[in-house]
Amino acid sequence: MKPRVFSGMQPSGNLHIGNYLGALKNWVRIQPDYEAVFCIVDLHAVTLYQDPAELRAKILELAALYLAAGIDPHQSAIMVQSSVAAHAELAWMLTCVTPVGWLERMTQYKTKAAVQETVGDGLLQYPVLMAADILLYQAAIVPVGDDQAQHLELTRDIAQRFNSLYGETFVMPATSLPTVGARIMGLDDPSKKMSKSEAGAGHAISLLDPPATIRKKIMRATTDSAPAVDFALLGPGVENLLNIYQAFSGWDAEQMRAHFAGLRYGDLKKQVAEMVVASLEPLQQRYREIAAEPGYVDGILRQGAERVAPIANSTVELVKRRMGLYAPC
Repeated sequence: MKPRVFSGMQPSGNLHIGNYLGALKNWVRIQPDYEAVFCIVDLHAVTLYQDPAELRAKILELAALYLAAGIDPHQSAIMVQSSVAAHAELAWMLTCVTPVGWLERMTQYKTKAAVQETVGDGLLQYPVLMAADILLYQAAIVPVGDDQAQHLELTRDIAQRFNSLYGETFVMPATSLPTVGARIMGLDDPSKKMSKSEAGAGHAISLLDPPATIRKKIMRATTDSAPAVDFALLGPGVENLLNIYQAFSGWDAEQMRAHFAGLRYGDLKKQVAEMVVASLEPLQQRYREIAAEPGYVDGILRQGAERVAPIANSTVELVKRRMGLYAPC
């Protein structure tokens, strides 16, 4: 029996090449080896206000991008978090065994709370819902980025606490993250990871950006004051551009050095831009075909939810019995 893997993305902002190279591309690669559940985590998205019509559109867009990138609905379940009520139900039960102090120590909570006038309880409870997402499917592997490593460790702590209180119930998800791909930084500020929430027009390359926009963004990317690529003294902006090229091309370090050493930055940017444009073209074409087919994405999401619901409901019933809650036979 294949081990189960769970991961997901929020349907907010625009999916960019950092999401693709750091996660989505690897989901496609690993899906034959696992029983995979790939989720669109819309309940996480509403910890901040989302325009309802835009959120619904983004859910369908993200699902279409999963498919266009190569997630195979015959191999993997693609589903929306809110369409399986067990996510929210388990989250409440886990909230009841999670100390508030654990949540207040979360780095992402402290960072976001510091810049908001008022903090919704959903932001504090965000990692408990993430724990529920993972534990609901008894996932053994959770391929997330290092920025989510603290949340994954909290998931393990919550599972361990529940198991110690009520008996062995949850599979302990692995803390190693062998499937995480390239870490892509912002084009405008290579000290920060490329993010969907950054508002700057030159920060990220969206997976659906047209070729002219991709070229424009890369040609304006931050480099440094040196005239050409020097692998002994790579600035963060130049290193980021090289990482993007290497992640899309699959070249090894020796090939990169042989090709790019001494190349002027203008030529480097042109080559990176053409690599990105050529690499995204098949994905964009497939996306347009999927989006043009009425009802197709909705059908995939419905099938995905129906496929995973028995697993999720079984876990919730087990947790209810463990806790002494009413669970009819």
